[in-house]
Amino acid sequence: MTRLCSIDGAHVLPDDAKVSVYDRGFLYGDSVFETVRTYGGEPFALAEHMARLERSAARVGIAMPLPAADFGMELRVAVRAARNPESYARAMISRGSGPLGLDPALALAPLRVILVEPLVPLPGALYRDGIAVVTVRTERAGDAAQGAKVGNYLASLLALKDAKARGAQEALIVDASGCVVEGTTSNVFVVRGGELCTPPEQSNLLPGITRAHLIEVAAELGRPLHLAPLTLADLASADEVFISSSLREVLPVVRVDDRPVAGGRPGPVTRALHAAFRVRAGLGAEPMPWE
Repeated sequence: MTRLCSIDGAHVLPDDAKVSVYDRGFLYGDSVFETVRTYGGEPFALAEHMARLERSAARVGIAMPLPAADFGMELRVAVRAARNPESYARAMISRGSGPLGLDPALALAPLRVILVEPLVPLPGALYRDGIAVVTVRTERAGDAAQGAKVGNYLASLLALKDAKARGAQEALIVDASGCVVEGTTSNVFVVRGGELCTPPEQSNLLPGITRAHLIEVAAELGRPLHLAPLTLADLASADEVFISSSLREVLPVVRVDDRPVAGGRPGPVTRALHAAFRVRAGLGAEPMPWE
């Protein structure tokens, strides 16, 4: 199992990886990133991730250091060099280094970094039994650049810390209007009467790549899906709740703020969507994580 770093295209081992303390990603969280996982050793939805990275960079005014397709190829090469059975990779672009000061013009040139890590699947019990989540009211750095996946995750980090202290595995972010937007590193869906609902992009969420695939999968399965704001009451009255992300795929939620969701067990719609997603990812013949 190998960890590997690529800094501006040069491969180094983690212990040898160095970035300037004057890098604005370190100083201010002035960076954007994507997390990509592999299936069968190949990055899944790589073009979609790189396109979103390019959009994120544009929204915060960071120049792409090379075309998105070339950066994607650089990620693919790094993943192959690691030679793990399965990996996940974090691709980052910071505005670069320069003198201290908030002015973006102080940055000299963007820096690109790829971190490759061996993929360790979550325990099957989390998929079999579901997880608990809590709701947290907060504002995030990304709210200032809607739709951008920025490196400053302090608000989400503190929300997740709160969730762990309360015995939960994820925190769902509640905005100033009282609507549930997303998780700290996930998107959220509810199922009611066999129909799905997830917040729209206008809710100032980060539209996940897995979320987009699940929306398509729901259509393929003939499941009605609505893009609409979610309230705390919607979660309390849901038949099923689940979160989605690149690394966790589809994870059932069985408890919200110490209240069980429906019967407190993962539901059939969540299971069906997860199974169909894994077929799309090329794992149709593999056991499901809860099996």
